[in-house]
Amino acid sequence: MKYYVQIGGTTHEVEVEGTRVVVGGVALETHLAAVSGTPLYHLLLGGESWTVAAEPLEGVGRWALGMVGERVEVAVQDERSRGIEAVSGKSPPAARGGTVRAPMPGLVVRIEVAEGQQVDAGAGLVVVEAMKMENELRAPRSGMVQTVHVAVGQAVEKGASLVTLASPEPSG
Repeated sequence: MKYYVQIGGTTHEVEVEGTRVVVGGVALETHLAAVSGTPLYHLLLGGESWTVAAEPLEGVGRWALGMVGERVEVAVQDERSRGIEAVSGKSPPAARGGTVRAPMPGLVVRIEVAEGQQVDAGAGLVVVEAMKMENELRAPRSGMVQTVHVAVGQAVEKGASLVTLASPEPSG
């Protein structure tokens, strides 16, 4: 099965054949296993081991992935859906604004923004310590910090609202 994975402005073609994935013409053996009771997955990819936090976002095929202290948003579309979209000329609306949520339970150790502050996509918002690791949660898109929902030292549960971004004002 072929998938199209959009990360930022780049789309990657990924073909999945059982335990093998082909990305950019490179075949890799994979194994993915959920860590019970957590949003974490253990991923073996081409002989390397990774722990990945996966949080579903609003909209079909949209995910926030956390790995090695980085958080990225991805949109995944299978070949059939992509073909239907191409023929119909309709694409899903781009997400605007939105709330960054805790990908797992943890403790807020740093808040890097203030309400009313303009931020660029990828800017650090909040640092949450979970399982003795600091995870910097970043802005999924440019916008204005509308609300900071947490305080330093606050314990948060998985899915707790951390920061809400308002849509950027259209210029012109």
